[in-house]
Amino acid sequence: MSQPTEKEEQKAASSGLMVRAANAAVIMAFSLILIKAWAYHMSGAVSMLGSLLDSVMDILASLINLVAIRFAIVPADNDHRFGHGKAEAIAGLVQAMVIFLSALFLFVEAGRKMLSPEPLRETGIGISVILVSVLLTVMLVLYQRHVIRKTGSVAISADHLHYSGDILMNFGVLIAFVLSGYFELYYADPIIGILVAGYLAYNVKQIAHSSVDMLMDRELDDEERAPILALIRAHEEVHGVHDIRTRKSGLDLFIQFHLEMDGSISLGEAHRISEEVEQEIIALYPEAEVLIHADPEDQVGAVSFRE
Repeated sequence: MSQPTEKEEQKAASSGLMVRAANAAVIMAFSLILIKAWAYHMSGAVSMLGSLLDSVMDILASLINLVAIRFAIVPADNDHRFGHGKAEAIAGLVQAMVIFLSALFLFVEAGRKMLSPEPLRETGIGISVILVSVLLTVMLVLYQRHVIRKTGSVAISADHLHYSGDILMNFGVLIAFVLSGYFELYYADPIIGILVAGYLAYNVKQIAHSSVDMLMDRELDDEERAPILALIRAHEEVHGVHDIRTRKSGLDLFIQFHLEMDGSISLGEAHRISEEVEQEIIALYPEAEVLIHADPEDQVGAVSFRE
């Protein structure tokens, strides 16, 4: 049995990190649902209801994430030869829809409380639950940030985005409890609820944008493409490059381009040069799949993309 390559080992390590992060999000969301449901039952606060609904949406989104990630890390097969990475982007779109619907429901509920504000009950319980929620969420967000740095996962990034928003939202709920419970400013609760709903709706755009970019095979940013082009042109036997195309699919990065070389060299020499360029790119982007087409520099036809 052949030993796994460095690239395969790195991908396996990244996959493991993604699965652990998704599992951690599900466990934490379930724990928060339990304590927030109890706190809402005791306090009747619409801001707590908003936080509870957000946790319900969190666990649904995180479960979808977990399934999508497990599917996305399955190796390429005969039917999916570019792999299954776009399952992540589909999960991101589903999350965006779920978050938008929860924001809409919260806005309606907060509007109802705005028309007929009510005093909160058991303020101390509500504050204690929110403080515990903030602590647990901060721990999860820090772990997710570590995983994103290592993997660049779109699905974990989407999870990280709305859990980061949860921290701000929970502080808003905390303010609502203090103002309503101790200063009898009963409108604070529905106002905070409306602000939280707006914040959730705003986050939908960012999640959907990154998911659509992956599904539509968006090119890497110029800042990411520049080192690739510099590596290609640095090879002394490469005379030019054109028709470079890049795209991401989950953990995988696909790079393809045409190399312009001296037309008098042998096929073996052209293959050697292509291999050397490919290895330099993979050293920079270990997750990359590189496809190179060799062109004699004096027979370059129509060029679609010069850069």
